[in-house]
Amino acid sequence: MLKSIHHTAIICSDYETSKAFYVDKLGLEIIAETYREDRDSYKLDLALNGRYIIELFSFPNPPERVTRPEAAGLRHLAFAVDDLDQTVSELGQKGISAEPIRTDPGTGKRFTFFSDPDGLPLELYEA
Repeated sequence: MLKSIHHTAIICSDYETSKAFYVDKLGLEIIAETYREDRDSYKLDLALNGRYIIELFSFPNPPERVTRPEAAGLRHLAFAVDDLDQTVSELGQKGISAEPIRTDPGTGKRFTFFSDPDGLPLELYEA
């Protein structure tokens, strides 16, 4: 029935700030960028290693996220990394701070969280 996850949609409060974060700081690639005049909204299609993964939307005055991360709905978006320490260091050099690295008691894998400009929790999971 289901084949795979196609993409994740994220609504941001400041389009240019979030675009710079996901493209310039995290290194995602722009596939397409569309301004939808009837909605006063941008839609930015982003890829990671050539694979489409995120739709970044802007809308006028979106409501803020209720809590982090315990609100009903999407809890976080996780990215697999080969070297967690190196990735955390590279993000730090770009002004992005991460929580202390922890170990998942169920898998024994290391992980940490950081946030996008709107406070959306993003996870780095050492694969």
